[in-house]
Amino acid sequence: MPLTRRELIGLIALTGVGALVPALGVARPKPLTKPIPSSGEALPMVGLGSWITFNVGNDPVARDSSAQVMRAFFDAGGRMIDSSPMYGSAQDVIGYCLKKTGNTANVFATDKVWIADGKDGPKQIAQSRERWGVDRFDLLQVHNLVAWEAHLNTLHAMKNEGKLLYVGITTSHGRRHEELERIMREHELDFVQLTYNVADREVEDRLLPLAHEKGIAVIANRPFRRKALIQRFEGKKLPAWADEIGATSWAQFLLKFIISHPAVTCAIPATTRVDHVRENLDSAREPLPDAKMRRRMVAYIHEV
Repeated sequence: MPLTRRELIGLIALTGVGALVPALGVARPKPLTKPIPSSGEALPMVGLGSWITFNVGNDPVARDSSAQVMRAFFDAGGRMIDSSPMYGSAQDVIGYCLKKTGNTANVFATDKVWIADGKDGPKQIAQSRERWGVDRFDLLQVHNLVAWEAHLNTLHAMKNEGKLLYVGITTSHGRRHEELERIMREHELDFVQLTYNVADREVEDRLLPLAHEKGIAVIANRPFRRKALIQRFEGKKLPAWADEIGATSWAQFLLKFIISHPAVTCAIPATTRVDHVRENLDSAREPLPDAKMRRRMVAYIHEV
């Protein structure tokens, strides 16, 4: 009898054939992309977050482990790496990893400005860029709406001067959604970043439709609720119909739900493991769930 996709992948993992793929020079298929609405630039639908996972300080072993994760990310076709001055040593570690892997030119460098006094924004941005070791950022975002008016002015000025490609704003707090909606309606933005996953779907009502209407790219943060969703389903089998969307793990099930939303451009899961970063990038493959399947996924999550 023919094997299902999940059975085939399990057989490959069991026999170790998958480990031979890089050695044989067989290229991994690239992840699916979506265009950034304001430019048309294609962006892989799964990126890499750095909150907590890249905050490893000067530990040489942990830094080299982070570099291995980053190398696997780029090898699998990833581009967007997201960070913030708020994330401890993450920016310095990203800079170390980019230099070690030689991928400074390939990264879609995404960071944030996060400081209460708008006058200090340019200095913080310059420090962040030095830590990354990049010539410029692709995308800068106002982190959690802090001093957003002053910082948006700074970012738009940088964009007009050719020092920045995209301007955005972020929130990870549902209580700020009303204010974020007002900013999206009244100001020119290329990106918004917000929390969206199969359990946190409030943004489906207003913010995602508004982003789609105004041509604003959407980055989905906290796709696993800081592992809480993964832990919730630990030990539980995927539904048999997960094969229909090509999901071989709960992580892929959860990510495919997010990136299949028409308004979502990219999700940014964070990880410290090479196998997980590959698994995450592999979720950006056909088939993706359609609207009917997405409703089925939501219903199943509520049942389990």
